[in-house]
Amino acid sequence: MSTSLNADDVAHFLQANPEFFQQHADLFANLKVPHPHETRAISLGERQIMTLRTRSKDLEWKLSGLIHNAAGNEKISKTLMAWCCRMLAEDDATRIPGHIVRSLGDLFDLQAIALRLWDLPGLADSEFNQDVTDSVRQYAQELTAPYCGPMQGQEAAGWLGTPPASLAIVALRPADSGQPIGLMVLGSDDPERFTSDMATDFLAIINDLASASLCRLRAPARTEPETA
Repeated sequence: MSTSLNADDVAHFLQANPEFFQQHADLFANLKVPHPHETRAISLGERQIMTLRTRSKDLEWKLSGLIHNAAGNEKISKTLMAWCCRMLAEDDATRIPGHIVRSLGDLFDLQAIALRLWDLPGLADSEFNQDVTDSVRQYAQELTAPYCGPMQGQEAAGWLGTPPASLAIVALRPADSGQPIGLMVLGSDDPERFTSDMATDFLAIINDLASASLCRLRAPARTEPETA
């Protein structure tokens, strides 16, 4: 009684009996398989070498991508550190909001950046207090993670002037409080600059650093005493 075999049966047999080719070394040496890109046949050993070369090239591409990303992340990390140091060295806390906008423009190579702040007594009657509505505050309260993607009618996007193709919105929250003190908007003409599937780790770091620096404005601004 004969038993029919299919390709899966043969594959299972070879996996279960790795010593098969050791016991039939002549078969292994003379076995021919189709070339993956040509019509001719090649030895099984040559086919395995080609497979290893392909895998090696794939790993080289992946490694190259990892190195490229690591270099980019290192550059951003150094820029963020320098930005943080400049904010810490700023004597006049009222200049920090403007410093944040200008520095982030250099960091992300963006011209369209807007920042609005509230509940900071040390920043009274500033351009950064304007256009802060109850709906903006409510949006910031509900924005627990940075938004990245296309413009979807967000009121805060109007601060940029020209409608962006993509934008990132960050609610600024000090580490010691769950209440936001501001909203930052980064806009780009590139629809792929800010996408919904992008990582937001650096945006979260920007939130932490900016919020911590802005906490210096929680106290009312000092006024110089009048001289007689």
